[in-house]
Amino acid sequence: MCAFVLSLVPSLALADDSLTAQAQRQVESGLVKPLADQESHASRFSRSRPIPRERRVRVTQTAPAFDKSGRAFLSFAVDVRFRGGEWQENDIVGCAYTKSGDLFVKRGDAFRPASFLFGKNADPVAGVCQAAPVARS
Repeated sequence: MCAFVLSLVPSLALADDSLTAQAQRQVESGLVKPLADQESHASRFSRSRPIPRERRVRVTQTAPAFDKSGRAFLSFAVDVRFRGGEWQENDIVGCAYTKSGDLFVKRGDAFRPASFLFGKNADPVAGVCQAAPVARS
């Protein structure tokens, strides 16, 4: 029996690793790449913030959390580096829903769909990216 239980431990770790890798790919393809594409069309003479030279995605949870609806999500952060500078952490923070692929970003105290960063009108969504309290017995 003990050997059976121990044989399950590596597979559970791999499941978490694959969810983390999946969330990282979601953020890279659904947020980082589209932002880079959008910025490649921006004017270099704009008064807006300089374009980051690099971005990196960090999934900040090792195991998924569940919101009030029971949907699993993982929190992430996008760090940026400008020309010749150090990494600036948490430039964008949010969460990725592992099953649906939905991405939300935090602005102020609220979470909005990631499309908000691309100029789309997106109102805050209540209850997303917030872990539901664990029921205790």
